[in-house]
Amino acid sequence: MTPPALHLQGIAKRFGPTQALDGVDLWVECGSIHGLVGENGAGKSTLIKVLAGIHRADSGTLAIDGQPFTALSPRQVEALGVHFIHQERLLPARFTVGEALFFGHELRCGPFVRRRAQDREAARLLREYFDLEFPAGALVSELDSAQRQILQITRALLAKPKILVFDEPSVSLVKREVDQLLAIIRRLRDQGLTIVYISHYLQEIESLCDQVTVLRNGRAVAVVDPRTTSTTQIARLMVNRDVGEMYPKDVVKPGEVVLELKGLGLGTAYHDINVSLRRGEVLGLTGLVGSGAKELLKSLFGLVQPDRGSVHLQGRLVRLKSPRDAVRKGIALVPEERRSHGVAPLLSVLENLTLAGLSRFSRWGLMNHAAEARESERLIAELGIKTAGRDAPVRQLSGGNQQKVALGKWLGRGCAVYLLDEPSVGVDIGAKVEIYRLIGRLAQQGAAVLVLSSDLPELMGITDRILVMHRGALAGEFDARQVDSDRLLACATGARELSAPCLSSEREPEHAVV
Repeated sequence: MTPPALHLQGIAKRFGPTQALDGVDLWVECGSIHGLVGENGAGKSTLIKVLAGIHRADSGTLAIDGQPFTALSPRQVEALGVHFIHQERLLPARFTVGEALFFGHELRCGPFVRRRAQDREAARLLREYFDLEFPAGALVSELDSAQRQILQITRALLAKPKILVFDEPSVSLVKREVDQLLAIIRRLRDQGLTIVYISHYLQEIESLCDQVTVLRNGRAVAVVDPRTTSTTQIARLMVNRDVGEMYPKDVVKPGEVVLELKGLGLGTAYHDINVSLRRGEVLGLTGLVGSGAKELLKSLFGLVQPDRGSVHLQGRLVRLKSPRDAVRKGIALVPEERRSHGVAPLLSVLENLTLAGLSRFSRWGLMNHAAEARESERLIAELGIKTAGRDAPVRQLSGGNQQKVALGKWLGRGCAVYLLDEPSVGVDIGAKVEIYRLIGRLAQQGAAVLVLSSDLPELMGITDRILVMHRGALAGEFDARQVDSDRLLACATGARELSAPCLSSEREPEHAVV
């Protein structure tokens, strides 16, 4: 019998009182694509760190190509042919493509680095492996997410790996880039490489993987064939409960207009934007990269300044000169990059939850720490934040719980408008449902919510109306209950003839929200 490419058996790992892994088995066949899924906190990251030699297991064995080991260093793991492609693109931004590709293994002539030779060889390898041409002399910072991902894969391939481990590689990619990445991974599998693929996106797992191991609470609870097991069944295994309807909805009658944009424009980024958002409404916004949707959201939080048109908040003309100005006027932003912009990772859960409203807990310059603690405990319970305690650093929380903290810090301020940028990106299915419920709760409490997302089924499930942007203009407005992904995508790409009818501005339907 041919030994597996990778076999982890009985892996256990404890951090203080937390049992992160509890006897996990992982069997990966040679030349296959093996998926690894589980909720945030299920043990995926810890298991991969054990495999990478970053953590040493408390018990259990690891075998690579049939050769058993009890512990390995990261250098030994790489020497055995196991390489890792991380979701963070770990490449120096100011390096050229050639410098990044050969970093640590430079082409030299005596003491001198042959930089032009590196650039030429990088171009040759990219053509050979992926049939791609990068701009000559391009810096890493000038590449898009997909190009940086491909560069990272090429760097790993130079080491002639036997096993490639992809850790959430598609988090920051748009659909076209994801399709390109999945095609590359299939090609690598067909060339004999063994792939371990970790992702929260079950559609990717279903279309890509030969087998899938499901982790839950530090244990491997199932190994399934995604060709015969639905994504709903996999999701149920992950959370150990029936997730029910992915987008549970309540009915909310919209109130008065809270935010109105009239002829808003910013250079070539976007132009002639006319939008209204009502109290109790969840409005979706989407568009391809370069559509202007991101820039529009930034303008509404004072991060960039529109050069024409006007913004009206609760009937009054306003100028949002800065984020501080936006916050004072009752606008909150939960950014996509929650680790760098949405939360302060080194601060505690308590400090993050009360950061946006410290004035509520101070008088005459003195902090009321008891009141601050009570408010943080209330929000932790209300939002279902899984944490060791209010004083635990946010960096220790899973992605989904970090996102809840990023949302929670604004709840106490009672903002009139919430701007949510990709609110569920990179979190598991269980956390997604909880975040959707929280968005619905904001609407029920009378807030106006604008959700920017590239996940079209998500927008159709949690919003009332969907605005689609194409090349800086509003290309369509749709009733979320009467449109499908194909029509939204067609509108986003400029195929207007396939788009659904726009909503009538005279109609005020009751809005369905999560």
